[in-house]
Amino acid sequence: MKLPPAVIVHGLDDARLALSQALPVTLLSAPWAGVYGGVGWWRALLVAAEAPASVINILDCGDSPGRALSALRGGQRHLVLRAPPAVLAGITARGGMVLPEPPAALDLGVPGGARRLAAWLAHAP
Repeated sequence: MKLPPAVIVHGLDDARLALSQALPVTLLSAPWAGVYGGVGWWRALLVAAEAPASVINILDCGDSPGRALSALRGGQRHLVLRAPPAVLAGITARGGMVLPEPPAALDLGVPGGARRLAAWLAHAP
């Protein structure tokens, strides 16, 4: 599956900014956010940002298969899980798309990230 350009969002303002560009985008949580923020936080952020159901969003669960399973049970369909292939296969078999590493992404938390957003979404690899 080819994903729209990914943007790492750290909170509501980042998500709203990424969505405001009116260009295809994949919202990607910060690394390990599924572990320290959880699926409830992520889903609430998407609702508050008014992310359309058509926007792909990916929760990064670090190396925690337990958090990945919890996220799937919480309705999250796209995850990052850094785990051995057998563990990835077991999690994937429960539904959703599980990536072994995050896609290339523009991080809105780094200086200048917001300034580069429109160009990234228009020309990302």
